[in-house]
Amino acid sequence: MSRRLNIKSVLVLAGALIIIGILTWQGIIYGGNPPDPSEQHMSETAGIVNTGILVFREGLEAILVLSALTAGLMRTKQVFWKPIAFGSGVGFAAVLTTWFVLVGIISLVAATTSEYTIQAATGLLAIAVLLLVMNWFFHKIYWTVWIGAHNKKKSELIRSSSSKSASATYMGLAMLGFSAIYREGFEVDLFLQTIRMQAGGEIVLLGAIAGLFLTLIVAALTFVAQRKLPYKKMLVFTGIMLGMVLIVMVGENIQEMQQAGWIGTTGIGFSLPSWLGMWFAVFPNFEGITAQILAAFFVIASYFVAEYMRSWRPRKQARLNQAH
Repeated sequence: MSRRLNIKSVLVLAGALIIIGILTWQGIIYGGNPPDPSEQHMSETAGIVNTGILVFREGLEAILVLSALTAGLMRTKQVFWKPIAFGSGVGFAAVLTTWFVLVGIISLVAATTSEYTIQAATGLLAIAVLLLVMNWFFHKIYWTVWIGAHNKKKSELIRSSSSKSASATYMGLAMLGFSAIYREGFEVDLFLQTIRMQAGGEIVLLGAIAGLFLTLIVAALTFVAQRKLPYKKMLVFTGIMLGMVLIVMVGENIQEMQQAGWIGTTGIGFSLPSWLGMWFAVFPNFEGITAQILAAFFVIASYFVAEYMRSWRPRKQARLNQAH
């Protein structure tokens, strides 16, 4: 038990140190966040790191679903894992297609809308995606219900393969693989639009390549080497890093919304150290600080709700049953 706690503590500490190092480097080298959202104000390093973290995070979840779907099939039922792999490949191609569709839609809207408004709108979309990704209560449901539903469907298809046509079974399994990849990839496509507008498409490409490279390493260990990896610890580790990305993005987006005229600016009555704005996008106005506090509270509260449902409530119920 103590060894598990030590591993978790090391991961948490490592994640915090990486976050502090990245934000410090960005603050010193780049000088923080310029106030004009019409300029590309995200540093190249920050854009690559943010993109890589999210791609890797969503890639982990996709692998988690696929590993549950293909558990045992690689060794015992070779014919059944192949359509899942094919559907996953089609899902990845659909993710790439969706990216270009979203870029085209934003370009068309940008032709008739101010850049301030586009920046604010895409920022809100990115924050919504991040809040979903960081919602631990959602992931509790996701890991149990979503993966369970996929496994149930897979089992039904395999059991009925003798009575159904081979093409129907193949298509059903392929759709499971497709949904496992496309669901995660669609979130990534939405989130990365704001980074593309702030840092540029080339930066997003480099970050995506880095994230995919790490994801492929995990996939090789999972599917080829048949290693059982600590997915929960890995998701918690990347979640900590994404938490700081969320706080910074909320601060930046509130500033962009203020400059786009969507919301007002209410000063807090005293100044803040300049490094808070440079490193964490914390500016001396009520709207920005309140939004960042609410975002942090949402993520932390969802974690405790998930822990309550996962372990605290069952323990409490077990004690009550023993008492009776």
